Amino acid sequence: MVYSLKLHIPLLCLVLAVGTPAAVGAEQPSTLRIGLTPVFLDNKLSILRIWKRYLEIRLERPVEFVQRQTYREITDLLLARDIQTAWICGFPFVRNTRELTLLAVPLYRGQPLYRSYLIVPATDESTRNISDLRGKIFVYSDPDSNSGFLVPRVGLRRLGYNPDTFFSRTFFAWAHHDVVMAVAEGVAQGGAVDGYVWDTLQQLHPEITQRTRIVDKSRLFGFPPLVVHSALPEDEVRSLRRVMLKMQDEPDGAALLRELNLDGFIAGNTDLYDGIRKNVLYMNRAKRNVWQNQLTLRGTD
Repeated sequence: MVYSLKLHIPLLCLVLAVGTPAAVGAEQPSTLRIGLTPVFLDNKLSILRIWKRYLEIRLERPVEFVQRQTYREITDLLLARDIQTAWICGFPFVRNTRELTLLAVPLYRGQPLYRSYLIVPATDESTRNISDLRGKIFVYSDPDSNSGFLVPRVGLRRLGYNPDTFFSRTFFAWAHHDVVMAVAEGVAQGGAVDGYVWDTLQQLHPEITQRTRIVDKSRLFGFPPLVVHSALPEDEVRSLRRVMLKMQDEPDGAALLRELNLDGFIAGNTDLYDGIRKNVLYMNRAKRNVWQNQLTLRGTD
């Protein structure tokens, strides 16, 4: 089951995708294609037109927006070099660090960090932690999301539960704002959501978030980064990074950042994603242990 949002709230994870370089001798520069996944932005498509012009002026090249539905689609396009740079979740970045290079990291509330929120309907006054959701319906955002999938599953494993059987039913909403809507409307009795998205939605649509309650907040993780394919020429990487890092220092760039509820961008470093990396390793070990135990049990039949 995929829950469909009634309020049309497009997109946050903007995916910056550089098109194929222009042929030698061509008069027009290659197009910077910007892909979009439906993660947050409120229904303000005008910001995309403003950002398009902002980038075109500073990069001196055409800009085009391209939309995709899931994190996986964007990551696959990036790895196939159909796009060369993207704003993705830290989870797929950690899994593909050999092919991807960090370009910039957003600053949220002064830090390049965010949390995962565990939420329940506001009418649920008894749930105190994820253990209380056993046997209930739970909504994840995307299977490649750190905050909306990896974090709650790691939490269950650490408590000794099997995340595949703990809930009576689970489903993907495919966007964090849809996770909030699913919990708010009682379609799910619990969900995991990007804390930055919940906080921003609270500013824009408190009538939605007030129908949910935050039960728990995770530790801090590196904010979803802007990355490039490692094969992208260094001069293009420097040009893109320079534009992103200067946004907060320019009036029109700062205005765009306010629309995104961000403070700016920094170059960052891969150490920011060590927490996600450790969770990935932990889950991989847990899966191997389950597999080995199953083999042992079969051997005693």
